[in-house]
This record gives sequence, structure tokens and C-alpha cells, in this order.
Amino acid sequence: MPRNKIIKNLVLMYMLGLVLSGCSGAGISTGSPANALASTGTQAQKVTITMMHLWPAGISAQQNKLVGQIIDEYQKDYPNVTIKQEVLENEQYKSKLKVLSASNELPDVGITWAAGFMEPYVKGGLFAPLDDVLGGEQLKEKFVPGTTEAFVVDGKTYALPIELNISPVYYNKDIFAKYNLQVPATYNEFKHVVKKLSDNGVAPIALGNKDRWTGSLWYMYLADRIAGSDTLKRATNGTGSFDDPGLIRAAVEVQTLVDMNAFNKGFNGLSNDEGKSEFVNEQAAMYLTGTWELPNFTTNPDIRQEFKDKVKFFKFPTVDGGKGDINSWVGGPGVGLFVAESSKVKEEAKAFVEYFVTKWGQDSVTTAGVIPATKVDTSNSELPHLYVDLLNELNHASSLTLFADVQMKPGAAQVHLDMIQALFGKAVTPEQFAAKHKEAIDKQN
Repeated sequence: MPRNKIIKNLVLMYMLGLVLSGCSGAGISTGSPANALASTGTQAQKVTITMMHLWPAGISAQQNKLVGQIIDEYQKDYPNVTIKQEVLENEQYKSKLKVLSASNELPDVGITWAAGFMEPYVKGGLFAPLDDVLGGEQLKEKFVPGTTEAFVVDGKTYALPIELNISPVYYNKDIFAKYNLQVPATYNEFKHVVKKLSDNGVAPIALGNKDRWTGSLWYMYLADRIAGSDTLKRATNGTGSFDDPGLIRAAVEVQTLVDMNAFNKGFNGLSNDEGKSEFVNEQAAMYLTGTWELPNFTTNPDIRQEFKDKVKFFKFPTVDGGKGDINSWVGGPGVGLFVAESSKVKEEAKAFVEYFVTKWGQDSVTTAGVIPATKVDTSNSELPHLYVDLLNELNHASSLTLFADVQMKPGAAQVHLDMIQALFGKAVTPEQFAAKHKEAIDKQN
């Protein structure tokens, strides 16, 4: 299915799925081959399944809690199985995944991103197909349309998504009120907000661009609003080009924001977590990131309630004369679970993945404040307003553009990330930024 059709279906069906397709909470079926094995044939045999994930307790407390809860429940339901966790933060996780893949020593179960990120692992024969799990009784037709397709390579599904993300601009309403600022609907209004805050000695935007995907979000939104979502998608998948005038103008605007002191000091040398702390500690007024941060702004008990009460969001503003629209989002399916092809407990690992995805879909909304990739009935749940408001925005979304570094093949994605940091650091011109992208994408197509 073409990506634009996938994304359109994802958006249109999501809220309908919330109403019509609640997941049953009445235990886990053993209808699929995987769970049949877990519950019968190997019940007496002791099995250890290794799982590597990216939700440390310190920075992803609610997700970490949910993972632990699911594992505890699984081990109670299947006493012969032990789940051994290894937990790393985002960038460390990506690095270790590369190292382990080189020696074909991946964990039995792990986290992957979709599309271009996943493709080399699949082509290298490192991930096992999960179509039998996807088509099993427990998960069949349970996913939001368009989410699993992002994890398909050559007609087979190699991971099962557990998240659905969009990227709003979060802001501190008290800082806005202090300087009599209104939520901007246009980019000119946004730049007025930036100037007013900067003139008063307040960092307008929290950014840790050492990780580079953080800066990519700013470029992608400017590209979307100026050149339009179709132009941006064609450039990232190689059917178009980054030397499109609208995409070059987006790069110009990134450097305009840098010149306006829009970002906190030292942003290019700070990690995302360090940049985020500027927002959480109320040293910056705005922070652009994915809805995976919702737990930290709603339910995480380790973050001050006084701060959480101040957090609201707005959609990235439109640009006068631009082709994009305010209801277009950068986002898409989040991470998914894979099973290693080389796993010595492959069938048991598949059984655990099936259980995990089902439980995550049932509990992630209320326990972690995370939007799951499976359909969930939230009508009887008391959810934080921020969460509900973002779900409602999904109902009005016109398109979703998958994160560039995920959509691109690994070599081109690396160039993109390097060029993002260079662009924000003014080490390249917008034209050089575009040329480097074109060269990298042409090389991989």
C-alpha cells in the first residue's frame, strides 16, 4: 500500500477505532500458534527470553513501569518463563543494536523503528517474520490501520508496532501569560513570540541537538508548511529532491531562527534529555517533540505537578504563502517489537511479543499516557486533558509524515542527521544542505 494512503488511513481510522474496537481485558487468548506453545507444549521446560528496550526508569518512568508490569504478569501466567531485561537510553540503544547485529547476537526480543531503519536488519536476515503472530486470534484486526504496514519489507511483517506518535509544540502557559503572548497560528506570529521571549532574556525553545533528530523535527515542519507534505515525503523517499526551492527555504528559516536566538544556549552540544530539562525546569518556553513525552507532562510522579499543570500544546504554525496546512503532522507509527531470527527460543519469544503487544494496548493509555498502535476504547477512562486534546487533534489530521531519519535508508539518514546539526550550527549553507541530501539519497537508490 502506498505510504500516503497508509498514513491517510491511519489518521481517518484512528478515532473510529477508539469508539468501535475496544480491546478485551478478559485475559490472553491462546488461539495463535505462538501462545499455544507457551501455554502447553513447553510449559514444564524452563525458558529465558532476553529483551532489550529503551525506557530507563529515570527518564521514561511510566513506560518502564508498564514494561515491568507486563513482564511480571507474563511470568506469573507462565511460571516456566523468565524475561531478562536490558535497558538503555535511546542513543545507547541504537548503538548497541548495531554492535550486536554485527555479531548476530541480538536479544530474543527488542525494539526497532520502521521503514528505512529496519530494512538493513531485515535484509541481513536478523529479524524473524511475525505474520503468524499478526494473523493470530489475539491480534488479528486489532491494530490501527496503517501502523503495521510501516514494518513490512517485501510482503512480510518483521515487527509489531506498539506506539503511534505525532509531534506537537508543547509550551509553558505561565511563561506565555507573563509576557502577554498568544498561541501562534502563523509562522510570523511564532517569530513574534520568539523575539519577545528572547528580548526578555527567556530561552524561547528548548532543544538538545546533539542527538540531531530533535533538530530534524524543526526542519521537517518548516519544510512541510512551506513546500507541502507531498514534496517533503517525495524528497525523503527519493522520488523527489531536497533541492526543491521550498525545501531550501525551510533550511533558510532554520538558520533564521538560530540568528534570532530562538534556542537555548549551547543547544548543538546538548543531548535531547539535557535540552528537555530546560523546558521541564522552566528555563525555556517551548519544546517540540513527540507524544512519547506525554507521560512526563501528565502522569510521571517524578515530575512536579506544578510544572505539569502549566504544559499545553499547539500545532506547528502555517507559513504565509506556503503549501502546507496546520493539520498536517510529523509523526506516524512509533517503535515496534522484533524477534531475532537467530533466537534459540524463537517461538516462546513470539508468544511473549503477542502477549506484550496486547497488554500494552490495554494499559498504556491509563498507566503510561502513551498512544498505542492497537485500537483502544478510551470512553470509560479518565485521561489527562492534554492526552485527550491530542487524541482529538488526530481526528482532524490531514496527513502524517514519517520522521525523516526513520523513513530514509541508513546511509542517507546518517547524512541527514549530520547535515541537520551542521545546518543548525551554520557550518553549511542551505544550498549545501540540499546538495548533500541529494547526493546521499541518489547513492542509495
